[in-house]
Amino acid sequence: MRTRLAIRMHALLERHFPERRLFLRSDTDTRFIRLKPGTQLMAFAGGAAVVAWAIIATAILLMDSIGSGNYRDQAMRDQTIYQERLNAMAEDRDARADEALAAQDRFTSALDQISVMQSQLLASETRLRELETGIGVIQSTLRKTVKERDTARDEAAQLKLTMAEAGGGAGGKGAPDDATMSFLTSALADTAVERDTISNDAQDALLAADEMATELALMRDQNDAIFRQLEEAMTVSIAPLDKMFRNAGMNTDSIINQVRRGYSGQGGPLTPISLSTMGEEPSPDAARANRILNQLDRLNLYRIAAEKAPFANPVHANYRFTSNFGYRRDPKTGGRRMHAGVDFAGPVGTPLYATADGVVIHAGWSSGYGRLVKIQHEFGIETRYAHMSRIRVQKGQRVSRGDRIGDMGASGRVTGPHLHYEVRIGGKAINPMTYIKAARDVF
Repeated sequence: MRTRLAIRMHALLERHFPERRLFLRSDTDTRFIRLKPGTQLMAFAGGAAVVAWAIIATAILLMDSIGSGNYRDQAMRDQTIYQERLNAMAEDRDARADEALAAQDRFTSALDQISVMQSQLLASETRLRELETGIGVIQSTLRKTVKERDTARDEAAQLKLTMAEAGGGAGGKGAPDDATMSFLTSALADTAVERDTISNDAQDALLAADEMATELALMRDQNDAIFRQLEEAMTVSIAPLDKMFRNAGMNTDSIINQVRRGYSGQGGPLTPISLSTMGEEPSPDAARANRILNQLDRLNLYRIAAEKAPFANPVHANYRFTSNFGYRRDPKTGGRRMHAGVDFAGPVGTPLYATADGVVIHAGWSSGYGRLVKIQHEFGIETRYAHMSRIRVQKGQRVSRGDRIGDMGASGRVTGPHLHYEVRIGGKAINPMTYIKAARDVF
């Protein structure tokens, strides 16, 4: 049975692939190669497989090329959109920075106005007390003079009566002499002039007191207007900062207390400020000024805290935002894994900047991170800058916000040049965009 099947198969192959012989002739010899039908079939099948593979590979490459072109077009459109958004964000940030500088100038001017106002208030209170004391002395002198005048009149009347009685008893010869009468008349005239002078002085003092009261009322109105402007300026300036910290999930009271403890020495920039007058209980205006100064102190604390927290963008040049925080498809393995930061793509050598004041705790190579810089900030915050092409800081170095710490690169486990930026609190990774977006309306 097998022989018959083999014969039939051989006959079928012979029909399509008849046996062939290839003669190879040389100068001294002639040889031939016998090509059996089975060998020809295998050669034909191999050639067909190669041609089919070439056709499929060409089709795949063509489709991939077409798809890559579409991806490039989409990437270009996305890049244009991101660039427009970045330009808008940059313009908004510059506007907020100008507003912050203008607000700082207003605060400085307001502080000078408060100092002048305090001096004027102290001078006004001193003048008012002096006038009140002078009026009291004048009134006391006036009462004393009036009393002395009345006493002199009573004594003069009594003297006249005595002299009249003495003159009557002596037969009309005891009339007061001219010298005595002239002395009494002169004393009474002097007393009257002094009384009139003191009365006029008292009237002038009362008029001056009325004028001073009017000036004080005008000054109080001016002070009230200045206070209202300062209070509104403080509210407008502190509210965005408070919102920024709260949007970042930070406890504002805890942060303020922590910064205040760091600047509590005498003569420090945050020494508690007070405004009082003459060592007495502060007036309503003084208490109001103290509240404004306390708000100014809180604003200064917010400013210092904002410098110590990563409320900034590590890349100031043009870039493309390529990866969010959270779980994503791994670009190397294709699996799903946690991405503990955000990626900013740009050319190799793009400057990278510290996002807050702090101390460099690592500056060197770190496996998948490549060239890595770690900065420790206040409030238990740490930032990481990975895949650098060059590191420009050293371990233990203290940096400030905006200091250049390195250049963008493609070191470590990457698919292209970019910055991998992380923010960690207590070792736990959080979304850096929380801080960047929270500061968008402030800086």
